[in-house]
Amino acid sequence: MTPLEALPIDLLRQRSSTKWRKYGDDVLPLFVAETDYPQAPAIRRALGRAVELGDTGYTPPEPGVALAYAGFADRRFGWTVDPGRIRTTCDVMMAVVELLRRVTAPGDRVVVTPPVYPPFFDVVPEAGAVVERVPLIDEGSGWRLDLTEIEAALAGGARAVLLCNPHNPTGTVHSRESLAALAELADRYGAAVVSDEIHAPLTHRGVDFTPFLSASPAAARVGYVVASASKAFNLAGLKCALMVTAHDRTTRVVRSLPDEVEWRTGLFGAIASVAAFAPESDAWLDAQLSALDANRIRLADLLAEHLPAARYRIPDAGFLAWVDLSAFGWGEDPAVRIREDAKVALHHGPYFGREGRGHVRINFGCAPEVLTEAVRRVGSLV
Repeated sequence: MTPLEALPIDLLRQRSSTKWRKYGDDVLPLFVAETDYPQAPAIRRALGRAVELGDTGYTPPEPGVALAYAGFADRRFGWTVDPGRIRTTCDVMMAVVELLRRVTAPGDRVVVTPPVYPPFFDVVPEAGAVVERVPLIDEGSGWRLDLTEIEAALAGGARAVLLCNPHNPTGTVHSRESLAALAELADRYGAAVVSDEIHAPLTHRGVDFTPFLSASPAAARVGYVVASASKAFNLAGLKCALMVTAHDRTTRVVRSLPDEVEWRTGLFGAIASVAAFAPESDAWLDAQLSALDANRIRLADLLAEHLPAARYRIPDAGFLAWVDLSAFGWGEDPAVRIREDAKVALHHGPYFGREGRGHVRINFGCAPEVLTEAVRRVGSLV
């Protein structure tokens, strides 16, 4: 598979998204989770046709996203999804909030597994619940869920687990066995699992991704999957996410959500998602994965050359790298000095929890020469 080529940086700087507008042109932006590749042809055609028609009104009740996602899940994950058990909304974090409001009561505790996507720490209280931190276990060669401590939290009254699979920022794809064990615990203690699977389409070759709902019968009973095309196809600004269930009880919970939750789905998001999940976009996705695969390995080589004391494990999925720079003595939040002195914007490690002290998150969904220049700049600080 020929790797997808990123757009030239002078063209990218004409974009108006956060990645390209937050900092000046002297800064290389490798922080927020936007990629630098040209849009998939099927999406360009679909959105172009919508603009041509003036198709900019309200999102219909059945925009075709559920059926398209069911086909995608079958092709890419070997997972059979009932389209009738899917509803859409604005974005993944909004879906998480609405689900947590239904499966917890005010003041209930929700387990999160840091280091983890920073909004997790915000959406739990937004839903009226309280964060209970159960950090991932760092095994040296990778990370895994701390099932012993998660059980202790559930036994102590926690009512839900907010799972990130694949995990952001580590890129960990949790094993089927680990997910099934988590489901058994949740089932035993009457808790729910809400699984953010937004990075699942970007699972790399040689790694098997298991959708939480498919991990076991217990997972189907206790679980809610939240998914979107937004990370794999760079559609975050278009606003469309899916809430997926696999059991009558959980399906009733999702169907009980107010109609307004579904009305928040963006029409362009729905149109683009249908095109993204269609078979004709598979080749584009595979070409992007080929480019990301090369970059995740390239990053290891670049760090070894320019920042040899950095600790980095090649991720199982996605375009985000979790890098420990503690050895360089740049403080708890090395991204601050790196942006100021090297003119490279990386994501702040401590935002992902206190386990992120001394760390940065690097977005390698860019051109090889951009990644090379960014690491060279950071290396010049040593």
